[in-house]
Amino acid sequence: MRRKLIWIAPLAIVAMALFVWLGGWVVMHLWNWLLPPLFGWRMLTFWQALALLVLCRVLFGNWGGRHGPRPFFRQRMEEKWWIRRWQQMTPEEREKFRQSWGSRCGFDAPASGTSPTGGQGS
Repeated sequence: MRRKLIWIAPLAIVAMALFVWLGGWVVMHLWNWLLPPLFGWRMLTFWQALALLVLCRVLFGNWGGRHGPRPFFRQRMEEKWWIRRWQQMTPEEREKFRQSWGSRCGFDAPASGTSPTGGQGS
């Protein structure tokens, strides 16, 4: 096991360095190929491209672990009492609730059986 680790650790470091270099190189060449001719922007150096890649990773990327806040957000929403109450309501209770809040917010919900344009539904 230790013999494998002796070979895997340096190989992993070299692979990560190669991956970072390749990412910076790709970003630099794509930027320099597209943006200066299209928009007249300045060309990037390798280090600027690498910094741009890191910035995009910080702003838009995922650093591992959970894939986004969705599962946590959904769990928290399901814990709320009013979500459970909404799920337990009958369709008639939901419609009555929508109409009461619609009138409070300044717009009236159409009566059931009519379309939003005011004519009779089909």
